[in-house]
This record gives sequence, C-alpha cells and structure tokens, in this order.
Amino acid sequence: MTLTPFHLAVQVRDIAEARAFYGEGLGFAEGRSAEHWVDFDMFGHQFVVHLNQALGVDGKLSQISNPVDGHGVPVPHFGVVLELPQWQSLAVRARGLVDEFIIEPYVRFEGQPGEQATMFFADPSGNALEFKAFRDIEQALFAR
Repeated sequence: MTLTPFHLAVQVRDIAEARAFYGEGLGFAEGRSAEHWVDFDMFGHQFVVHLNQALGVDGKLSQISNPVDGHGVPVPHFGVVLELPQWQSLAVRARGLVDEFIIEPYVRFEGQPGEQATMFFADPSGNALEFKAFRDIEQALFAR
C-alpha cells in the first residue's frame, strides 16, 4: 500500500501566533494562506490552521487524557510518525520552543513490539501534538 499525504485542519486562536509556532518554531514551510487560514507542510502532509475568533487570545481548546504507559495521553491529539533521526532533531527543536511538554520525549513500550520514541506538547491554542518514531516502522506501526 502506498501512503498518501493526509490533510488535517485545526482551529487556532491567532493566525500570527500559529505562523510563529508552526512556521518559525517547528520549521514547517508555509503554503497557501488567506486572512483566516494557513497551510503548512508537516513532513509532507497538508496541515491547515483556521482562525476561531471565539477562542479569544487567551483561550485554549479543552481536552481529556487517557492513561497509556503510565502517562496521561491527551485526547484529541495528532502528529506524524517520523524516522528516528527526524524525531531526534524535532525533539531538540521542540525543547527550544515549548515551555512545557505534556509528555517529555522518551521511549515507550521498551522491548515490546510497539516500542517507540514519542513526545507530546501543545501549540499555543491548546492543540495537542504527538510525534513518534519506531526503530523498525514496518514491524512496529500496527504491531499487537
């Protein structure tokens, strides 16, 4: 099966703040845009932020968390599965950008079929992001 890019659109409280976070901070190239939305290239996927003025500049999206491997995983969340060197590079970049991780970068399920490097953090609007990497994606992505 050939993987194709996903398209994901999320709401943000401020377009300039989202541009700074995703573009300048995380290094995602900007694509098309208008006054109330911006496309970003998220590792080859089309990620779009849409302004929700109802959030207000101090507002954040609410979320719940579920326990996974001893951590509270935020729901909803989204992100991309990367190759380990990409993940390691992004972890370094995120440490310089994010004030507080939801879940610090670490390896979960160590020694098990689904072993993965993972990290969770939120954008300024409260959108929870997870970026992960497997040592062997072919063996581990959907392993039970």
